[in-house]
Amino acid sequence: MALRITDECINCDVCEPQCPNDAIYMGPQIYEIAPERCTECVGHHDEPQCKVVCPVECITLHPDWHEGQDALMAKYRRLTGQP
Repeated sequence: MALRITDECINCDVCEPQCPNDAIYMGPQIYEIAPERCTECVGHHDEPQCKVVCPVECITLHPDWHEGQDALMAKYRRLTGQP
């Protein structure tokens, strides 16, 4: 699954630089996560780094973007150019 940032986001700017896939960006009002780039840090870290640093715990699983570990790893490989 991809992650998403809920409207509890306080725009503290700590999550964006932690994303190894450049999936986090500033949206019209709050930070957002591009689900096509989010791997939940699979391939990079043991846990999603955005969730680790978020002071208000506003990052949750995206309800409309369901992916298993194999799909997340395949996305990681595609994004990093690995076979």
